[in-house]
Amino acid sequence: MSTHTESKQQWGSRMGFLLACLGMCIGTGNVWRFPRVCAANGGGSFVIAWTIAMLIFAVPLLMNEMVMGKTSRLGNLGAFRDMGGRKTTWMGFFVIMTCLGIASYYSVLNGYCFRYGVSSLISRPANLTVTEAEGIWNAFLDNKLVVILGHTVSMGIGFFVLYKGVAAGIEKVCKVLIPLIFVVLIGMAIYACCLPGAGAGIEYLFHIDMADLLDPNTWLQAFTQAAWSTGAGWGMVTVYSVYTSAKEDIPNNCLMMGMGDNLGAIIAGFLVLPAIFALSPSPDAAYEACGQGNFGITFIYMYQLFSTFKGGWILSGLFFITLAMAAVTSLFNMLEVGVCNLVDLGMKRKGAVAAICGFCYVVGIFSCLNINFLMNQDWVWGLALLITGLMYGYVMLKNGTENIRVNCINADGCDFEIPKWYYNFSMKLVPIFVIIMVAWWCIQSVGWYPDSWWKITEIENLGTVVFQFGLVAIIGLCLQNWFNRKVAAGPITKQD
Repeated sequence: MSTHTESKQQWGSRMGFLLACLGMCIGTGNVWRFPRVCAANGGGSFVIAWTIAMLIFAVPLLMNEMVMGKTSRLGNLGAFRDMGGRKTTWMGFFVIMTCLGIASYYSVLNGYCFRYGVSSLISRPANLTVTEAEGIWNAFLDNKLVVILGHTVSMGIGFFVLYKGVAAGIEKVCKVLIPLIFVVLIGMAIYACCLPGAGAGIEYLFHIDMADLLDPNTWLQAFTQAAWSTGAGWGMVTVYSVYTSAKEDIPNNCLMMGMGDNLGAIIAGFLVLPAIFALSPSPDAAYEACGQGNFGITFIYMYQLFSTFKGGWILSGLFFITLAMAAVTSLFNMLEVGVCNLVDLGMKRKGAVAAICGFCYVVGIFSCLNINFLMNQDWVWGLALLITGLMYGYVMLKNGTENIRVNCINADGCDFEIPKWYYNFSMKLVPIFVIIMVAWWCIQSVGWYPDSWWKITEIENLGTVVFQFGLVAIIGLCLQNWFNRKVAAGPITKQD
């Protein structure tokens, strides 16, 4: 086993760690995904289900990640090896590749946001129709050089921040950007809620219907949003916990991550939906906008609606630049997962930063050249987050949930203790939920592609998921023994 011991990075303060974790949570999943998914799945009924999902699914998984990172003092490969056993190291590799797969196309999405923010402030669009906004969107996608430029800028920022290190890079940037994001979102939300007709959007967001609350699909979508938005199962909290102090408070930090994520999403909901209803020419047009996909509601309808009133270009620029800031704080968190694990394998940090950013940049070029490839990656690795959550849950169950709760979660330094019924119940729920969700998605996928569900070239079918999951798992299994030998020894390994 490698004895490489490059000194671990450290957070400068607990606040820096927490803000970095909020940077991981607060991203496009809050600003452009939550309002649409919420509106399409029962509004207030969805909010109730989503809040429960955050508490009993996302937060316990975040605790599991923090336990593994803080206990092993190693990245995902070493954490799974030392806490799950040497035959589970491939799971750590699967977690890493899931996170880097998302980072590769996420950088491209971030480039979209940068482009629209700059375009709003420079071109100052006025009185656009939906057709014109859609034409602008399609023309942008057709200009591959501009799309690649946005991806380059996004990944370049990620490289610069990571190259500076954890405390001097990630922590310093998040201390500025996260409060700024909240301030801008709150200001824009207040403005949107004061527009004539905005009340209909607020009502649409929070209306509770018992039929929706009892609809299984509402709950399935709520759990999916909770996992996607908080970063539960992504492996990022595992890595960030490596850089914490020995007495870092697990329950308090993870609850604050979950609640901070939900708060950011609710604020975004107060911005997006009231703006859509206030600025749309009719209620039917507003409902049509709410029914669009992530790209439609953000880069077509929001861009068009901002152009319909005097000075709207300022609000449009603020919205897209804020979205870009939120995305970039999530991006370098994802990239750090790869960096930390390469350092554990013996690579110097600066070389690891260059290698990971270079890898994700090259893979991201495919998403720049073809939006269908981007949508495929979003589908595949979004679904993978459920599998990674199951992997973390498995390790905790293997170690004994009560043992983990007493000796790791409620250890010295925590401000309050997590009760037995809460954590143990949640850990039993995780595998049940994941199995139900994966089975549901498989059935849905076969229904969408009855004649081609097995083809690996479709955008969102079962075949492409099985192929890509299988490829990553096989590579991880083939490299597992090498990982076990090369990953640096952590405190658990040394005791063994």
